[in-house]
Amino acid sequence: MALKTQIDIPLIDFSPFLANDPEGQQRVAREIYIACHQVGFLYLTQHGIPQSAIDRAFEQSRQFFSLSLAEKEAIAWSDEFSNRGYVGLERERLDETQPGDLKEAFNMGKEVSPAEVEARGAALVQNRWPVGDDNFRLTITEFFETCTTAAARVFQAFALALDMPKDFIAARHAGHNYTLRLLHYPPLAEPPKPGQIRAGVHSDYGTLTLLFQDDVGGLEVLTAQGEWIAAPSVPGAILINTGDLIERWSNNVFCSTKHRVGLPQEENAGRDRYSIAFFCQPDADVEIICFPTCHSAENPPKYPPIRSGEYLLNRLQATY
Repeated sequence: MALKTQIDIPLIDFSPFLANDPEGQQRVAREIYIACHQVGFLYLTQHGIPQSAIDRAFEQSRQFFSLSLAEKEAIAWSDEFSNRGYVGLERERLDETQPGDLKEAFNMGKEVSPAEVEARGAALVQNRWPVGDDNFRLTITEFFETCTTAAARVFQAFALALDMPKDFIAARHAGHNYTLRLLHYPPLAEPPKPGQIRAGVHSDYGTLTLLFQDDVGGLEVLTAQGEWIAAPSVPGAILINTGDLIERWSNNVFCSTKHRVGLPQEENAGRDRYSIAFFCQPDADVEIICFPTCHSAENPPKYPPIRSGEYLLNRLQATY
């Protein structure tokens, strides 16, 4: 049976947050509240990220994944503490009950200056870049910064939606503890193992994910009614979803929705799929304790407090 399409995922015009229109911002915040409470996913238009920047990032991603396996493995992901570098096919298993995912990835975080490296040395987590390709490093680093700016605006919308001070959530992401992830799903060269798909069923770990997709499709979202729906690329829009920590923080007012990337169908079985995910995590020492506007005597906090960094580490250790 064919999946439903993105009609069940709201499409929201974010332009009031770029125009600094207070009345419009409140209206958008209400729309975002409904989407994050009922679905956990939404399409955002007029988000402030230039299409040219998205196109450049995808082109660099395609070039990176076309490198030889030896070149990619020279900067391989090594541990969950740094969470940087190249992740090979089937290395990650988002659904812990199933075989490894049919994808490869490249993870990077906030780039640090030479002065910071000199001051903090080995204690500082650094990105791992392919040798001799400054254009890749510069383009992907610039895209990271562009996404960081966009995420800060979305956090303002989240705060307004939850009747919190406008900068409350953004202030707890001041260290930009984010991961930009380039993803490549190769064509199926041989039949998959039983239960194996391109990305196993999972929820995201942090507060917010910005997702950029090509037109191949495959992303599927699990609705509150237990039905899988398709979430394809929509021209001019990026896909946003809320993760585990914002669900905990908001006492389930915002939901962290399960999703997956299924196996390609028909003519898409022979196509490469590319996507780019920008994962936002609060600063590592931030205590995730229920927002004051999200609990009451009749609705007490559902989760014990946990540090942001501790939660992320636990989830990564379970995934790899």
